[in-house]
Amino acid sequence: MPGVWAILLAAGESSRMGQLKALLPWRNTTLLEHQLRSLLDAGVQQIVVVLGHDADRLKPIVDSVDGASWVLNPDYLAGKTTSLKSGVGAVTGQQASDVLLLNVDQPRNADTVRTLLDRHVASANRITIPTHGGKGGHPIFISAELLPELAAIDEESQGLKAVVRRHAEATERYEVDDPTVLWDLNTPEQYQKALDAGP
Repeated sequence: MPGVWAILLAAGESSRMGQLKALLPWRNTTLLEHQLRSLLDAGVQQIVVVLGHDADRLKPIVDSVDGASWVLNPDYLAGKTTSLKSGVGAVTGQQASDVLLLNVDQPRNADTVRTLLDRHVASANRITIPTHGGKGGHPIFISAELLPELAAIDEESQGLKAVVRRHAEATERYEVDDPTVLWDLNTPEQYQKALDAGP
């Protein structure tokens, strides 16, 4: 039965953080494992984790979680678009009705993800983007019908943003009372601020 699959991007070098973000401590585990558990608890059927930098340190974590698998992006240094396309390639041809897109440095709680997932699946929209205070956040949900378009993105055309623009009339920007949908933990300061915010 087709369901929602997730593409979790974890291929980057974490240069601004100074250490591998996927392995940062988070809620009594690692950031990567927290994300995997949270997405599965929210109702995601299967997760494809895109690995690149230091992949061998992350593979065992992914392999230990039922419902998660990984794909390697050898071109991760060429930009995030290459990682997204690697994930799209792994999902294409699978029993997916919709695809959730998220980065490993964007920790989300299962309740919020479930709310967004239910909203997207129940709607006729092809794309659902959470907002808080009018600002766009993540995770983004996209109909599997758009996978061929995602497979053709590139950095020059702004990648995912170009796909969203083309389908503006079929996109819902859904306001949620959860500021964490805007979190991006790129620096030690952002990481510490998120930790201080509590569970």
